[in-house]
Amino acid sequence: MSTPQQSLRNKYALLTAKTISWLFHPFYLPTVAVTLLLVFSYLNQLPNAYRFAFAGIVILFTWVFPLIAIRMYRAINGWTSHQMSLRERRFVPYIINIICYSILFALMRFFRMPYFLSTIIISGLLIQIVCALINLKIKISTHAAASGGVIGMLMAFSRVFHFDATFWICWAILLSGAVCSSRMILKMHNYSELLFGVIVGFFCGLGIVFFL
Repeated sequence: MSTPQQSLRNKYALLTAKTISWLFHPFYLPTVAVTLLLVFSYLNQLPNAYRFAFAGIVILFTWVFPLIAIRMYRAINGWTSHQMSLRERRFVPYIINIICYSILFALMRFFRMPYFLSTIIISGLLIQIVCALINLKIKISTHAAASGGVIGMLMAFSRVFHFDATFWICWAILLSGAVCSSRMILKMHNYSELLFGVIVGFFCGLGIVFFL
């Protein structure tokens, strides 16, 4: 039987895990990558208004719209977040994300934005597609895949634009560990699902930047 102190520690652990899982949702991948490019690449010479507007559009189509649509889908079905995590119920959220990312990519091409910025969206889109296909057979963590994608893209962009990203990569690795730990504490995924997700995300992020 657990003591009051153990119950309190478990409560704080769950609260911390929920907070980390919410703050570092899979949708944060494009936002982080775009922010780094707007700060460290030649795009930092653009007017601030343009950079903020572009970042805002990315956040809308990769964060706000998908979250609203997925929450509506979950509410309509009366599912909790844990019930939503079941493998057979995850396909529609993947489709929602893929549609939003595809629309954003089309808008970026229409407005002729620098192509290397599109690689961020392509990377996120590829991660969603690969995770959706894998999810047809086995469960995989999209949270872990997104965190792995950030690490892969940071390594790739540091080579492409010749800047020292050691600090950011270390933070990305720490965040990936925190995100994966939170998903395990919440009992959303097991170790193999998280490790597989990080590997998939890492190679998607790294490969897209290097080969496109």
